[in-house]
Amino acid sequence: QVQFVESGGGLVQAGGSLRLSCAASGFTSEINGVGWYRQAPGEQRELVARINNGGKTDYTDSVKGRFTVSRDTTKNTVYLQMNNLKPEDTAVYYCYFRTFRDWWGQGTQVTVSS
Repeated sequence: QVQFVESGGGLVQAGGSLRLSCAASGFTSEINGVGWYRQAPGEQRELVARINNGGKTDYTDSVKGRFTVSRDTTKNTVYLQMNNLKPEDTAVYYCYFRTFRDWWGQGTQVTVSS
């Protein structure tokens, strides 16, 4: 039974920081990569950050230099450190774990006030 514990979202002022975490359990297949998507109101879902099993990271341009994705493989946990948050970062953030398919967390709301 795959399940997630996703946390760290909230309301923060512009320029502030948040750290999202997502701990997964119940996988029976190999995890090939993990990361974060977000979906803002009225917008399509976009990939924010990902990290593969070799440690390579990728970020969408709008968050480069501000966000850092990391993982703790032993705990099946992925993190997203978000610094210098902007109102444009307001969205629901979803962690994902990739096996033969993508598994998604329930989402956590990040709201950045101006």
